[in-house]
Amino acid sequence: MRWGPRNGARGRSPGGVAALLVLADGRFPAGGHAHSGGAEAAVAAGRIHDAASLEAFCRGRLHTAGLTAAGLAAAAAAGLDPLALDDAADARTPSPALRGTARRLGRQLMRAARATWPSPELDALAAARPRGAHQPVVLGLTARAAALGPPDAAYAAGYEAVSGPATAAVRLLSLDPFDATAVLARLAPELDQVAARAADAARRALDEGPGALPAASAPLLDIAAEQHATWSVRLFAS
Repeated sequence: MRWGPRNGARGRSPGGVAALLVLADGRFPAGGHAHSGGAEAAVAAGRIHDAASLEAFCRGRLHTAGLTAAGLAAAAAAGLDPLALDDAADARTPSPALRGTARRLGRQLMRAARATWPSPELDALAAARPRGAHQPVVLGLTARAAALGPPDAAYAAGYEAVSGPATAAVRLLSLDPFDATAVLARLAPELDQVAARAADAARRALDEGPGALPAASAPLLDIAAEQHATWSVRLFAS
């Protein structure tokens, strides 16, 4: 698949804006509300304690885990082999706790996606990965089923990388929701950049394979996820 000016990083794909809004809506029943994206562990460690520290956390997550997820989602939307992408996601997720989380979220998203946008490609991936494929891969394949393009999938993945922690911080810190939303608004230009980088990488991956996709690391997120998984009492699953 190739895409040009109309469905490039800042253009619209055939699925239009409405399908993207449905997919990126926090009320879409994909299970994300139960996960903090590392924010709960960061709050406990004192790394998130107000709007400014939340913004710093989300910025770091966007340019690391968010960029990697956006690249995988864009590549799946572009039509790369989802099983190969799932293996690539495993290689980019060194934390066993985060791999488990990604597959649980992928399984939940798969249920919602197949009910919303039935697709033989989604059915095939669900059969091949009965315990769940990585969530960004499922997200990209869902975008493809909804007639959305790689840039749209990249935007959805990037937005999810920052909106999850921002929403969680409101619950964890009783942070003013207006302040949390302002954080997301200030990060919007950087989200544009991340989505464009991810879509460009997906374009290259069509010829070069999954190795062309981003593999940005966030070791502190990995360590915190492993610690968080051992907590006996927690508000969020991850």
